[in-house]
Amino acid sequence: MDLNGYRIMWLFVFFDLPTETKKDRKNTSGFRNQLLKDGFNMMQYSVYMRHCASSESADVHEKRVQKLLPPLGKVSILRITDKQFGNIQNFWGKSEVPKELQPTQLELF
Repeated sequence: MDLNGYRIMWLFVFFDLPTETKKDRKNTSGFRNQLLKDGFNMMQYSVYMRHCASSESADVHEKRVQKLLPPLGKVSILRITDKQFGNIQNFWGKSEVPKELQPTQLELF
């Protein structure tokens, strides 16, 4: 199989799920956990992504996500090539988050 930047795929799952009731929160948590179990990684809180070696592999994972859909909310799936993914730009804010102070170490003689 020829692995190149146009054959390798990335799947993105975007979702906006309700969390008003205990049952809603359980459904949302279950959906997230199942995505993780299927090899997705959290990119942002409601955005998960997964590398797929081929379009056929992406088909399999898309179908798995469709089977996991909770009863309420919105879920979108986006498929892009590895070449397209190479153009992604990520930003984490302009200022650095201050590091937590380390506790002082107790010295015993």
